[in-house]
Amino acid sequence: MTVLTLPYPPSINHYWRHVGPRTLISREGRTFRANVCALLAGGGPRKPPAGGRIALAMDAFPPDRRRRDLDNILKAVLDALGQAGVYGDDSQIDHLLVRRGEPVEGGRVDVQVETLPLQICPVCGRRLATNERTEPCGN
Repeated sequence: MTVLTLPYPPSINHYWRHVGPRTLISREGRTFRANVCALLAGGGPRKPPAGGRIALAMDAFPPDRRRRDLDNILKAVLDALGQAGVYGDDSQIDHLLVRRGEPVEGGRVDVQVETLPLQICPVCGRRLATNERTEPCGN
């Protein structure tokens, strides 16, 4: 299992920009991706085998108590992890768990990445028996 701590991403509302007929990643989105790549450069996680299946768990700690839709940060984080080489493509993710934590100064996202079949439950951290390795416990 790989555990990563990332900066808090821009929401999807700030991640994309429309320029004429084109939709582009905004400056804020490109900066976030570059920061994640820089954090994970050198000695970072390796891509799983081509076509390898992945379970990913995210704990999001926002920078303040403003109301936010938790799903608005997913695309930025998943794309940045792919760009940084954690996996080949986010279509490899079969299990995705996202939880909101208490606000912390500056915000952060803790990400756990594990190849399937699961060895450890991404929800509770319990070691899974061989017959349980296709699904997390759901706690």
